[in-house]
Amino acid sequence: MTLMEELKELLKEDTRFVDTEGKLLKNKIVEHALKLDKGLIKLLLKNKRIKEHFFKDVDGVLVFDKEKFMKFIDNKEFLPDSYTAFKNKIGLANKEGKYLAKSKEIVLVWPYKDCVLEGGQEKSDEKRKEIFHNVILAPDEIDRLLEPKVFTNFKRIDKDGEHQLDGFRRDDEINRKRGLPEDTITDNLIIKGNNLLVLYSLLKEFRGKVKLIYIDPPYNTGSDEFQYNDNFRHSTWLTFMKNRLEVAKELLKDDGAIFVQLDHHEIGYLNVLMDETFGRGNKVQIIAIKTASPAGFKVVNPGPIDVTEYILFYARDKKKFNFKLQYVEVEYHENYDRVILNFEDKPENWKLESIKKVVLEENGIPVTGSLRKAYKEAQRRWGKYWKIIFNQLIAEFALRNKERIVSIRDPHKPSESLKQLLIKSKKERDRIFVYGREGADPIFVINGGALAFYKNKVKNIGGREVPTELLTDFWGDISWAGIANEGGVRLKEGKKPEALLKRIIELSTEENDIVLDFFMGTGTTCAVAHKMGRQYIGVEQLDYGENSAVVRLKNVINGDQTGISKAVGWQGGGDFIYMGLMKNNEIYIEKIENAKTTEELLNIWKDINHNGFLSYRVDSKLFDENIEEFKALSLDEQKKLLLEMLEYNDLYVNYSEIDDVIYNVSEEDKKLNKDFYEERKDA
Repeated sequence: MTLMEELKELLKEDTRFVDTEGKLLKNKIVEHALKLDKGLIKLLLKNKRIKEHFFKDVDGVLVFDKEKFMKFIDNKEFLPDSYTAFKNKIGLANKEGKYLAKSKEIVLVWPYKDCVLEGGQEKSDEKRKEIFHNVILAPDEIDRLLEPKVFTNFKRIDKDGEHQLDGFRRDDEINRKRGLPEDTITDNLIIKGNNLLVLYSLLKEFRGKVKLIYIDPPYNTGSDEFQYNDNFRHSTWLTFMKNRLEVAKELLKDDGAIFVQLDHHEIGYLNVLMDETFGRGNKVQIIAIKTASPAGFKVVNPGPIDVTEYILFYARDKKKFNFKLQYVEVEYHENYDRVILNFEDKPENWKLESIKKVVLEENGIPVTGSLRKAYKEAQRRWGKYWKIIFNQLIAEFALRNKERIVSIRDPHKPSESLKQLLIKSKKERDRIFVYGREGADPIFVINGGALAFYKNKVKNIGGREVPTELLTDFWGDISWAGIANEGGVRLKEGKKPEALLKRIIELSTEENDIVLDFFMGTGTTCAVAHKMGRQYIGVEQLDYGENSAVVRLKNVINGDQTGISKAVGWQGGGDFIYMGLMKNNEIYIEKIENAKTTEELLNIWKDINHNGFLSYRVDSKLFDENIEEFKALSLDEQKKLLLEMLEYNDLYVNYSEIDDVIYNVSEEDKKLNKDFYEERKDA
C-alpha cells in the first residue's frame, strides 16, 4: 500500500472527514490541519509510517510538519477530480511548485473561450469573458520554444490602404541620429502572436535598441471581466510576468526605461520581481495615477474607494537614463500677488503694487484706502458670485502679464553676501536691490526677500500657455473621462488615455526612438507614438475585431483628431507594417477555442492525432480507450485538456526550419523573413 493510500484509510477513521457516502472531505481535512486540531494529530501519530513522514523529532519533541502535510493533501493526485483523474490516466503529469527566483519555467497563455472583446457594448449587464488558458513548461520541456519564429501575412498599411510588403526600411540617417547601427529596421511594426515568442523573435534585430517599454498587463484580479483559468494563480501570474520582463530587459537600450501599469493587487509582488530583474538601484519611481472619481461609486467593500492605479518605473541603467523634466498645469497661485507697475524702467526704480488693486481698477472699480470698500462695489456689480469672478479676472491678468507679476520669497541657500543684502533690504523698505551673479540672472531683493517671476511658472502645454509646476509621483491631472472614443475604437474597461502615454513618451524618449508595447490592446501606446514621431513595435494575440489596434492606427494615419492630436498638431500620414507568427500547433489552439460541441472537439482530436504535434507525455491510445470519460467532462474541461495535450515547442514555425517543405513557407515569406533577420545576401 502506498503512503497516499495508507493516509486515506487512516483519515476515514475520523467521521468528521467523511461524507454520507464514505468519501473523504478534502476541505474539512485542510481546515482541521490549519487549526492544528488535536484529534487529527492524534490520528496521524497512530500510524508509524505517517508519523515518520509528517513529524520531526526536535530534541525529543515531535513537531507536526504542517506545511509538508498541506502540500501532500493539496496534491491533485490526492482525491483527484474527474478531470485530473483522466489527465493522469492518459499520461499528463503534474508539476510541483518551486521558488520563483530559481524557477526556469515558462508560462504561455492563450484565450480559450469568448476571446473577442465586446469593446463596443453599452449595457452594464453585458459581461465580457476573456478567459485564458495557461500552460507551464518546465526547463526540461523547453526545447525549441524560444527560438526565432517565421513571420507571415506581411503587409504595409498607409493612407492608400494595404499593400504587399516589398522589404523593410533601414534609414541610415535616422539610425545615426538615435545612435543605433545603420542597418536597424526603422519601420513601425504590429505583430500578431504569443507575446513571449514574439519578444524572443525580436532579439536578433532589436536587442539593446528599444528606448521605452510601456505595458499594461492583465492585473490578476480574479474578476469575471478578466479572469484567467484558476484565477490566474498568483505564482503563475508572477512567473508569467518574470518570463516576459527578462527578455524585455534584453531589448532595452542602456539608457532606456520600462513603465509597467497595474493596480494594487500585485504591485508589491511585482515591485520585488522588478527589483530582481532590473536591479533595485535602477528603480526610478512608483507613480500613482488617479483613474476615477469617487462620485457614483457603490460601497461594496470596507475601506476607501479605489480610484488609483500605479506605474512601476525602472531604468535599464539609472546612471545612463536621461530623465526629462515635465510640467503639469495648475491654477493661479495667490502668492504671486504683486505687479511691477514700471517694468520697462531700471530694476532699481521698480514700483510694486497689489495685483488685487490693479485688477479692480482695470475693471472700473476704484480703490481708495483699504480694499474693503472696493470689494463691496464688486459684490454690487457682479452679484453673489463676485469672488469667483474676481479670482478668475486675477488669474487671467496674471497670465497676460506674466513678465511683471511677482511674489516675494526667501532665496534657496543664499550666500553670505546675499544674506547681508537681504538684511539691508529689510531696513530700507520697498527699495529694489540688484544682486549680480556671474553666469546667471541677477537676483532682485526687496523687503528681506527675493522676487520670483510668474513667467517662470508659465509653460506651453497642449498648445496653451498655462501656469505649471514640476511633475511629481502623483498624476491626478489626467482625465479618464471621455476617452471611450479616442482613436475611433472602444473598450469598456482597461483603455488608457492618450494623454497618459504622451507624458510617458515625452519624459523618456526623443523623436524616432523605439517604443515597445507587448500588451498593446487597442493600441493606445502605438497610436500616441505614431502621432509623436516615434518608431513603435506593438504585440498582441487577442482579436479585438472592429476595435483592434490596426483599425485605430489606420484612423491615425488618416488624420484622427481625437486624443492628443490637437496638442501635437497631428494631421495624419505615415505607415506601419503588419505581420504575424506563422502558426503550427497554434492552428489547433484556435480550432479548440472556437469549438461549440464535444463532437467538434473529437474531430479536432482526430486531426491533431494524425497531423499535429502531441506532447511526449500523452499516450493517444489511452485517450481513445478512455474516450467515454473524456465525453463526461464539461466542454471547458475538454478544451483545456486538449490544449494541454499539444506540443508547445511546435506552436509556431521556427525560423531555423523555414526551408522545410513540411511547413510550406512561400518564397515571398522566405525572402521577407531573411530580410528581417538580416540574412538578405542568402535570399
